[in-house]
Amino acid sequence: MSRNKISLIGGGQIGGNLALLAAQKELGDVVIYDIPKAEGMIQGKALDIMQLRPHDGYDINLTGSSNPEDLKDSDVVIITAGIPRKPGMNREDLLGINLGIIKNVAEMIKNVAPNAFVIVISNPLDAMVYAFHKYSGFSSNMVVGMAGALDSARFRTFIAMETGFSVQDVTCMVLGGHGDTMVPITRYATVGGVPVTSLISAERIKEIEDRTRVAGGEIVKLLGNGSAYYAPAQSAIEMAESFLHDKKRVIPCASYCEGEFGINGYFIGVPSVIGSGGVEKVLEFELTEEESSALKNTLNAVEKTVAETGL
Repeated sequence: MSRNKISLIGGGQIGGNLALLAAQKELGDVVIYDIPKAEGMIQGKALDIMQLRPHDGYDINLTGSSNPEDLKDSDVVIITAGIPRKPGMNREDLLGINLGIIKNVAEMIKNVAPNAFVIVISNPLDAMVYAFHKYSGFSSNMVVGMAGALDSARFRTFIAMETGFSVQDVTCMVLGGHGDTMVPITRYATVGGVPVTSLISAERIKEIEDRTRVAGGEIVKLLGNGSAYYAPAQSAIEMAESFLHDKKRVIPCASYCEGEFGINGYFIGVPSVIGSGGVEKVLEFELTEEESSALKNTLNAVEKTVAETGL
């Protein structure tokens, strides 16, 4: 039986960590793809991880390449390609440049891996996943954005740090766009089934929600150069694993909505069932008036960014 094939578009910090995690979980053979001038760097990363395998005994192959043909018949494609925002750049500058990159990537993937499940990590996330879908013509259930998975992991982390209890027992979710308007749903957050509202004061919960919304920016500030890469990589790998192993995990991610939560025609963070059919279902539930209004607010932000793409 042939192994699964996972192609990573972009060999930077997230790309390198994606490759390592995919190898450690033995999800399949990995190709790290980047532009020709980065070819030596990605081949070096692939070879370095290949030489790490004897210590842990996983038998998958990793290669670095700038030849699109090497992505042929990928089962999963994870896109991190794009430039981070640099000082003096506004969001439109970033959007314009990354839109061009996504267009090229979409056309390439369409040619070499038309049946792949595609996970987009590039920012601005909600617009980039929408653009990939439009440019590639892929079915909406086979395209998803990695956002809610990361945002929810951050929310879980902060709740565990606050309570001192195991992060494994914290369950919570964050809906909406991948930005400052995201909506942490505290009402359903629990630690081992016990409501978080019984364990943490309302005032402190509000601070944790606010910290979750700007968690990416907090890391950017601390690093001084670049943005988060360990947690984003693990979030995307969790999604890929659920697809490859048909696990039916319920993961908040930027999925295409067709009326769910009153949202139509946009990719936005919602609880999504990921199995071998890609995003197989979006799970809907009743929102309070406050949550509903927060979700409308985040949808407005997503609509604005998508409108800027001109697609």
